[in-house]
Amino acid sequence: MNVRTHPFSPVSLALACAFSSAALAQSAPAPASQPASAQHTWALVLHGGAGAITRASMTPEADAAYRAGIREALTAAAGVLDRGGSSLDAIEAAIKLFEDNPLFNAGRGAVFAADGTNQLDAAIMDGATMRAGSVADVRRTRHPISLARAVMEKSPYVMLIGSGADDFAAHVHLEQVPPSFFFTERRWQDLVRQLEKDGSPIPPRPEGAPAPSAKPVAAVEGADTHRYGTVGVVALDRSGNIAGGTSTGGTTAKRWDRVGDSPIIGAGTYASNGSCAVSATGTGEYFIRFTVARTICALVQYKGMSLQAAADEVVQKDLGAIHGDGGVIALTPDGQLAWSFNTPGMFRARLKEGGTPQISLYRDEP
Repeated sequence: MNVRTHPFSPVSLALACAFSSAALAQSAPAPASQPASAQHTWALVLHGGAGAITRASMTPEADAAYRAGIREALTAAAGVLDRGGSSLDAIEAAIKLFEDNPLFNAGRGAVFAADGTNQLDAAIMDGATMRAGSVADVRRTRHPISLARAVMEKSPYVMLIGSGADDFAAHVHLEQVPPSFFFTERRWQDLVRQLEKDGSPIPPRPEGAPAPSAKPVAAVEGADTHRYGTVGVVALDRSGNIAGGTSTGGTTAKRWDRVGDSPIIGAGTYASNGSCAVSATGTGEYFIRFTVARTICALVQYKGMSLQAAADEVVQKDLGAIHGDGGVIALTPDGQLAWSFNTPGMFRARLKEGGTPQISLYRDEP
């Protein structure tokens, strides 16, 4: 069954999501939120981006480093949930670690735009209240995911962009850093190679960046490993509430302040206790057009599909049919966990309370 034949079209779903998010932005609880007395088993799924992630493209050192970074984020989120913390707290804790880890395309590991800047996007959504917050083109706030949450909880808005988003971050006392804080030599060289390939001018090295080393940056992975780099987490807490969050640096050599799906509620990020929570990574333009995150949840909510079947329907069939590449992670209030991707690999992990962590990179891993 193709999404285009569903009674809930991507356009109508996007509009419904936008209007419902705005109407419920302050605190109106969703009808499906769980009673405070209910005790649930916590669970979480996270991703660190999708792309040409194959064993042939990764050195053993890179493989070990990525698994360690994923495990660190997974452990942090699990610790929050195991102490009785909220799904929102768990998501923020994990994504902040991803944003500080230069291996991942978020925060300090973000790729560079064509003008030589790091332009950061993030979003978070609370499934219990359907409140949401997102930011785009952030350049001075250390943790964009914390800024997205502040927009949700400390402003009347859903989305802030550019210098205004950074100004709001300073207003609510979130840590501000110089743009050079996000610089990594590896990402800069990725930009240089892409611009040379495109025949485009190379911008000046960012002010405050360390001097270039005479020694080339060691290649620890293939050139397309982070083609769709993004990080995201979905979580279920012991109160039975779910949430989703996503953070990204976008795409290498992007122009004109392009924004992808990650901060678009319903496209790259979505959560509702009435259906599911989703965080996506991939070619943002396709994920926006198909309102991927919300569509998956609509298939669960209105068609009664299992979470895995809904994720595969959208990622493997609908996106695949138009060559939209990437993947999703997802979770439901009743503890269903899923991921689906149509790229060679996706950095990913999942864990249920009392279970064993599962960390996978390649397509041939479970």
